Amino acid sequence: MAPVDAPADLIAPPRPAPVPAAARLAYVLAHFGQAYADVPAGAIGPAGSGAPVEVADRTGGFFSQTHPQPGAPNWRDWHGQRVPFFFDDDARPLLTLTPGRAEIAADIISAAFYLLSGWQEYFSTERDAHGRFPYAASVQARYGFVALPAVNYYFDVLKTALAHATGRALPLRRGPGGAPFAACITHDVDSLHGGWGTAARHRLRQGQLPQLLKLLWRRARRRPGPWDNLELVQAETARYGAPSTFFILGDARPAPNGVPNADYDARAPAFRARLGRLAAAGAEIASHGSYGTAHDAARVAGERAALGPPAPRGNRFHYLCWGPARTPGALAEAGVGYDSTLGFAEHYGFRHSYCRPFFPFDFERGRAAGFLEIPLNVMDATLHHPKYLRLAPNELLPALAPMLAEIEKFGGVATVLWHNQNFDPANAANGPRQFHEIMGWLHGHGAAFRTGSEIWAEWPAAQGPGGF
Repeated sequence: MAPVDAPADLIAPPRPAPVPAAARLAYVLAHFGQAYADVPAGAIGPAGSGAPVEVADRTGGFFSQTHPQPGAPNWRDWHGQRVPFFFDDDARPLLTLTPGRAEIAADIISAAFYLLSGWQEYFSTERDAHGRFPYAASVQARYGFVALPAVNYYFDVLKTALAHATGRALPLRRGPGGAPFAACITHDVDSLHGGWGTAARHRLRQGQLPQLLKLLWRRARRRPGPWDNLELVQAETARYGAPSTFFILGDARPAPNGVPNADYDARAPAFRARLGRLAAAGAEIASHGSYGTAHDAARVAGERAALGPPAPRGNRFHYLCWGPARTPGALAEAGVGYDSTLGFAEHYGFRHSYCRPFFPFDFERGRAAGFLEIPLNVMDATLHHPKYLRLAPNELLPALAPMLAEIEKFGGVATVLWHNQNFDPANAANGPRQFHEIMGWLHGHGAAFRTGSEIWAEWPAAQGPGGF
């Protein structure tokens, strides 16, 4: 049977409303103003407008059509970094500066809108078995820049042009409390009652007979299993002064196609009390929208309410399911404050080529959605799963470090997902040791650790898409 999310996503939206150039410009500049301080109004315009900063218009009618991808990007050097510029086929220098004026030869406004809005997902019919837009179909995969936040580089070009033309410094807005960047450490709680076989095989391989016997005794006595470890997860994360954000499944019933949801009952009084103790110790409890809810506002709201009161502010969908046609509207209707679903399951990096939280574009309504997206950059399963990257244990941090350095460079948020089952010492591939290596890098580089709700509360204009 096809997954429940697939039918709604496999059909391209029929008669999409065009997004006018003014709306695209407003969407991009609102995000630019959240990234840089002291941005002057009315200083940016298209070529020929007479604005202090003029940006070329090279879309060629692309946004009046429904193609998911434009032509190949033109790769340019920007301060020593090779950056892909879409809507740029000009041999002119990227930036021409004259007294009081700046001209940008690439259409970075259109390129930023294209990537940040998720245009390619909305108009593509490519979907995987779970109804998700696959990494292999993306421009990031096609041109090899998934770990480069191209939109942040476009904004850096725009900042440089504005600073020259207006004489303003336009400082980059950094992480909370002036930290160079922020980090949000999250844990999707899919299973609490598994892991017995993995733990037993590990102890057997290690020749740990007493520990194996103890494990079997605990299993026979129906004691908590190796993955029933939320308190351990919180303690391991807190070693770095970092709070945990737990995404809890509100539904224990399998999806109609048999895909499992929770193996625990989030409504059980004992479990609710346990979540309360975790929250009292500094953790955030957020909603992990169950499989098949990514287009259903009523079910999203119901699962959030089941974890309250008050209902959790944050959400991340199980299996990272997301339908660009309906999910933004469903989340907004359900009253979600922030979401943290948007990352590729198959690869670490930047699904929307942006390393800072942003407001997703709601194509059905032609405007920014009313919730903040804290994009997902690193998932444990991505790094070692046989269907994904299959990195060796000692390859994880070297692969991730350049991407994390990009987040640090632009004052973004490094969002890490490490499932509770991967804190089991039996996991030597993407387990506790690899988690601590990543945490050590983040801590050593001065990241401000925050829960998702704290980022929502502290981020510029996070409580509503002002200026959109």
